[in-house]
Amino acid sequence: MKADSSFWHEVAHLAASSSIVIDRPKGSAHPRYPEVIYPLDYGYIENTRANDGSGIDAWLGTHSREDKTLTGILCTFDTLKGDAEIKLLIGCTDDDVRIIRDFHSDMYTLYISNPMLGTI
Repeated sequence: MKADSSFWHEVAHLAASSSIVIDRPKGSAHPRYPEVIYPLDYGYIENTRANDGSGIDAWLGTHSREDKTLTGILCTFDTLKGDAEIKLLIGCTDDDVRIIRDFHSDMYTLYISNPMLGTI
């Protein structure tokens, strides 16, 4: 199947041009589960709205300070909450993606790498 380039272009543009609020910095504890520590910066895209009413979630990887390239999208499904979400992965290395997927290991996840990398 051919990638829908307009989708990837628009999401990549959103990631590159928007402010990202880091409300859970690397090394901080989850607000409800203090034993869960965030391995990378985590937050949301300012002035957006996801299905849960908050901003679109974003993980910032190792290279995100100098490069806001959209690496891919992580789709999560939490069977306990009956909740599905997407999370943008920005400036992530392959190791960062593995770390993020491990962080969400208690959920079902689907990682979709940006097929437009190198062409956007």
